[in-house]
Amino acid sequence: MSKGKLTIIPPGKPLSGRAMPPGSKSITNRALLLAGLAKGTSRLTGALKSDDTKYMADALRAMGVQIDEPDDTTFVVTGSGKLLPPKVPLFLGNAGTATRFLTAAVASVEGTVVVDGDEHMRKRPIGPLVAALKSLGLDAEAPTGCPPVTVHGNGHFASGRVEIDAGLSSQYVSALLMAAPLAKQGANAPVTVALAGAEIGARGYVDLTLAAMETFGAEVKQLDAATWRVKPTGYTAADFVIEPDASAATYLWAAEVLTGGKIDLGVPNDAFTQPDAKAYETIAQFPHLPGEIDGSQMQDAIPTIAVLAAFNETPVRFVGIANLRVKECDRIRALSTGLNNIREGLAVEEGDDLIVHSDPDLAGQHLPAEIDSFADHRIAMSFALAGLKIDGITILDPDCVGKTFPAYWRTLAALGVTYQDKG
Repeated sequence: MSKGKLTIIPPGKPLSGRAMPPGSKSITNRALLLAGLAKGTSRLTGALKSDDTKYMADALRAMGVQIDEPDDTTFVVTGSGKLLPPKVPLFLGNAGTATRFLTAAVASVEGTVVVDGDEHMRKRPIGPLVAALKSLGLDAEAPTGCPPVTVHGNGHFASGRVEIDAGLSSQYVSALLMAAPLAKQGANAPVTVALAGAEIGARGYVDLTLAAMETFGAEVKQLDAATWRVKPTGYTAADFVIEPDASAATYLWAAEVLTGGKIDLGVPNDAFTQPDAKAYETIAQFPHLPGEIDGSQMQDAIPTIAVLAAFNETPVRFVGIANLRVKECDRIRALSTGLNNIREGLAVEEGDDLIVHSDPDLAGQHLPAEIDSFADHRIAMSFALAGLKIDGITILDPDCVGKTFPAYWRTLAALGVTYQDKG
């Protein structure tokens, strides 16, 4: 596949068949980290092998964790219960989960660790997490408020109470929770993680974190809706089955309703535990999507639904999506830019809301448009949906889907979609 341009040829027929989404990126990176922190050998099955999970696995290897990959969906992870200082800075590309999670976890290393990423990651905020670590007495600094982050660890995480502003990302909360069992054992001093304010982006991802932690032996007690107490137990190796990625499933659900087809994902729609699975109920209402959609608890699904909304019977306003401005790119701006490239006035930004002025008559038209993916996998995959109904949709940098769904273009092709690769 070229890294240049890819034009989708509208199939002109319903898309039907079987298309299994890859393993969950969110769960895979949680499980990789916890298995790497655990003592013993863990087997992770159903895992995602993508850019994001490769960065996490390679970082753990650089800190003394043995990770074998016997097949395309399995990691066998052997850890000593302690991470070692890496010889060079950890480079994590634009993997937000890996960067945020490791920033907290490496505070347990005896030595200095630099957590860094690419030019896009260096624009994504991490200041609230660094401030929380410092409030515990840990030595961490990020002069720009974004990566790189330098952490000087003393061999264990810190006990005590820490408050975190999770308004920008629930990943900050998850990072602290997963690091908390690494506090000094024997002192019986727990770590209390509390939200500063009630705002939290995508609370369901914290639930994923807690479930994974408990599988690897953590003991967490939720004191109230905004406070958790974690014992300094460390982690124990465990076998872990990773469910398919709900965010990836949204593209297939949308392709199904957009073309009037029937796509078998190989897993019941109600079997997902990830927050973005909530999108199924919304997508199923197409072409009568609600006039207002709150994206606060299914943030990664919003690009999918926003492109789908272009073909809806009535306009749709997306609210609760301010956090999309600090994802892999400013997704609100990327969505409005891409939709307006298809037809001027199709989308409008009002503050942090996005309004899509739906028009079912877009389907079947020839509207040549180059869609800048901004190196964001979700923008590329979402706008591919527009190409199922509109002739002339070209995705720039189609290879960026490798971040979470490397087989995306092959998956659509297996359902009957064809492309013109422009190099």
